[in-house]
Parts: sequence; C-alpha cells; structure tokens
Amino acid sequence: MPLALYGHPFSSYTQKALIALYENATPFEFRCIGPDTPQHAADWLARWPIAKFPLLVDGERQFAETSIIIEHLDLEHPGPVRLLPKDPKAALDVRFLDRFFDLHVMDPMQVAVASKLGQIPMPSEAGLELAGERLERAYAWLEGHLAGKAWAAGEDFTLADCAAAPSLFYAEWTHRISEHYPVLRAYRARLLARPSFARAVEEARPFRPNFPLGAPDRD
Repeated sequence: MPLALYGHPFSSYTQKALIALYENATPFEFRCIGPDTPQHAADWLARWPIAKFPLLVDGERQFAETSIIIEHLDLEHPGPVRLLPKDPKAALDVRFLDRFFDLHVMDPMQVAVASKLGQIPMPSEAGLELAGERLERAYAWLEGHLAGKAWAAGEDFTLADCAAAPSLFYAEWTHRISEHYPVLRAYRARLLARPSFARAVEEARPFRPNFPLGAPDRD
C-alpha cells in the first residue's frame, strides 16, 4: 500500500511534509482536503479528529505532526537525502532548528493570520504588530546563526530546512525580511530555488488569493 498524505497545497505544514517526500522522490498519494474531495475530508477526520493537517498514512500506521512524519520517512523510507544526521549530537542540533522555525517563525506568522480571520480574541492590527515583534527577534537570531552556512544546520539539507522553507516563505509575506538581514534573505532565496520547495510553491500558487493578509506579487 503506498503512502498517503492528507493535506492542502497552500498549508505551510503540508508543504513541510511535501518537501521531505519530494527530496527523495518518495512515492505517495496526495489526498487533498477541499470542497471537491469530501471523501478525503471525511476519511481524514475519522482518522484524526484533532482536524490538523497534514496526516501521513503508512499501511496500518498513521502519523500526525510534521516533524514526526519526516522522522518516520527518514527511518522507514530513506533516500539519498538523509534528513536527520546519524550522529546523535548533530541530530539534536537539527531538531532544535526544526523547533525554532516552527515555534519562532511559523507560529508568529499564524498569530497574524488568526487575528485577521477572527480566530483569536485580538484585533488584526494588534496581531500583526505582535507577529512583527516576534519575527524581528527571530530574524535577528537567524542572521547570526546562518552566517557561513549553506543550510540551516550546515552543509547538508535536513529536517530543519524542511521547516524553514514554508516558515520563512509565509513569514516574509507577513513581516518583510529587511535589507538589515542579507544572510537570511539569501538563505530564503536558496530555499525557494531548491527543487523540492519550488515544486511545493508552484502547486500552491493557484491558492494565493486565499492568504488572509494579502499575498505580495513576488516569489
């Protein structure tokens, strides 16, 4: 039975999992959740009533949470691009950076989006301001951390970069990465040029009008 991934192309966390699958050309079935595929939504909710995507199904097992999905792929469906180093200490660094991008880049961006949609009790302007403050701190830290590195954890593309790509993609739409951060801007450009993420970006392009804060005419 092939792998099956439930999600949506415009979802940042779905993209994170897609990058890992595309990196190693791992065969899988994408079960898009949308108004045209109610059967996928019903199956997804029956499997995972928490109602967060993506969800990976591998035979009799299923995996939620993108970091766990990618670690499972690296263990059970490895390819030429190993997304977690074999060295435990190096793997710990990768896991830290994965959490950094999810918690300190992706999460602030989603605060701004959620406030715009009225999903949290905060005016949109306040949500955007809070997101900007948090993202500015994250950008400043990343500018120093990324100096001299090709990818987030060093010379190899890893789980951390799977997290970084959609995080920085949407965060920059929310709070622009200024010229004060040339290293971070260059890293984001390298992520956009990576074939796995470039494919995910193109697949999501038709849905850009749905971005609540307004998608810029770039990328």
